[in-house]
Amino acid sequence: MAKSRPSGVTHAVEIQSFSVGSTVALPTTEVLKIQRTTDRTAIVLTVSGRLDAENVSELCESLDALPAGAAVVLDLTDLVLADRHVVRLLREFEAAERIVLRNCPPYIRIWMTAEDI
Repeated sequence: MAKSRPSGVTHAVEIQSFSVGSTVALPTTEVLKIQRTTDRTAIVLTVSGRLDAENVSELCESLDALPAGAAVVLDLTDLVLADRHVVRLLREFEAAERIVLRNCPPYIRIWMTAEDI
C-alpha cells in the first residue's frame, strides 16, 4: 500500500542536463561599465550594461569628476537596461544641459517624454 503525502507538502527535484560539444554561458546580469574617451569637442562617457538605482551613483561620480563647464556626451549605444530612476535622472541632466545623449535607445526617449507629462 502506497503512503499518501500530507497536503501542502511539495518535493523539489533536481534535474541535471548534459550536453555534448561547446556550451555558451550567458550572464544573467550585465555589469555597468563606463568608459571615458574624448572626441574633438567633448568628453564622451560610453555606458555599457545595466544602469539602475543601485549603480547610478557610479555615473554621477563620473560626471562630477569632469571639469566644470566641459561638454559631455553620454553614449548609450551599449546600454542594456535602465530603470525609472535613471530615466528621470537622464531627463534632468539633459534638460539642465549637463549632458548630451548620443545613441539613446528609443524606449528611453519615449519614457523620458512620458515622464514630462
